[in-house]
Amino acid sequence: MRRVVVKVGSNVLTQAGGKLNVTRVSALVDQIAWMRHHGFEVILVTSGAVACGRRELLIDHELDSVEQRQLYSAVGQVKLVNLYYDLFREYGMHVGQVLTMKENFQTEEQYQNQRACMEVMLQNGVIPVVNENDTVCVTELMFTDNDELSGLIAKMMKAEMLILLSNIDGVFTGDPADPASELIRSVKPGDDVAQYIQAKKSSAGRGGMTSKFNTASSLSKEGVRVIIANGERENILVDLINNPKDTPHTEFIAS
Repeated sequence: MRRVVVKVGSNVLTQAGGKLNVTRVSALVDQIAWMRHHGFEVILVTSGAVACGRRELLIDHELDSVEQRQLYSAVGQVKLVNLYYDLFREYGMHVGQVLTMKENFQTEEQYQNQRACMEVMLQNGVIPVVNENDTVCVTELMFTDNDELSGLIAKMMKAEMLILLSNIDGVFTGDPADPASELIRSVKPGDDVAQYIQAKKSSAGRGGMTSKFNTASSLSKEGVRVIIANGERENILVDLINNPKDTPHTEFIAS
């Protein structure tokens, strides 16, 4: 089977007010189920736990940024994984939660244990649902964001492709909101597109296009195809596989 990592950012999974967009989560699950039925092994790297928790709790006193992240992620992760569990169960598919942190990729024993865990999940038809363990990962212990995490997962699991779903179609030659800007459809090894990368981030996420570009550039050198696409587009995953030519996206071609 072809192995693919799909990373979904907070800006795709949440509505403007920060509430979880259950309709979109459901649509993404439908598409991943379709991928499974068409010969793909899928590892899902998902953001959204903090957003889930923030909307679940009404706090009447002030919390600092670390306390907020720990509290909201602890509550929100349960809600998020339960949602994935219920949605995939409708297709008769099982999911397993993998919460990880940076040091799990820096120690050989932990690295191998993590890889072995995800391999046995895939071999037994279980879809790994991966997120950073925000309850214990703070400051220097944190990944830059889930773009970085998904790249490490794709490399560790020897994935054929990484799909980064954001709220824009890919890398543009200017501001995506400017009609004069053009979508860069493919980036080949050696192409210099760093000048086009916008540094601004979404309100919901930690990453932004800079992080996606860095992950894509690094991973393509390791032989992994990376696609940046718009997770808000209807049926985006299916269209990327069935009709990539007519589906807006940026692909970083593996060297």
